[in-house]
Amino acid sequence: MNIPDIAACAALMDQHGMLANIRAHSVMVARIAGLLAEGLSKTSQQPPDLQLCLSGALLHDIAKTSCLRSGDDHAKAGAAICLKEGFPEIATIVAGHVILPDFAPARYRAGIFSANEIIYYADKRVLHDNIVSLAERLEYILDKYGRGEAGRHELIQDNFRKCSQLEEWLFSFLDFAPEELAERTAARNSLAI
Repeated sequence: MNIPDIAACAALMDQHGMLANIRAHSVMVARIAGLLAEGLSKTSQQPPDLQLCLSGALLHDIAKTSCLRSGDDHAKAGAAICLKEGFPEIATIVAGHVILPDFAPARYRAGIFSANEIIYYADKRVLHDNIVSLAERLEYILDKYGRGEAGRHELIQDNFRKCSQLEEWLFSFLDFAPEELAERTAARNSLAI
């Protein structure tokens, strides 16, 4: 596995002109992903790789700034950037952070969560750079991206139903509840980027 360290992630953020607000969002997603990965390392026989979680979270929106201007799909564009940089594992995470490509309840019941799932979930808990509930984030996503179209709303709601199920399984293997995520994240050492 070729995983960029935090300094390399920061350099890529600079290189791709990541806006400050998107960078702050990504750092908060990384803080949550790190907390979850560390928690799972205590209870799971196959915990997700901590560095992969941190780096994947930091780079999950690497193309968001340019895609705001172009209108392109930021997950696809970001995955292409990561592949070009030689980070295929990060590219997979970036490609699947909006809609989880492999929803695997049997694995979750066994306490096995990938870095992809950790970052997908962490991203859904961060609105701008604030930790919010899934319900709050869903409301924002429906308003911002639903475009008043019933079909889009149903797809978004289905995505969040899966995320809610993932949350239940995930926290059944952690020693704190989803409602404690903000407090636990604030208590951890800050991730400086």
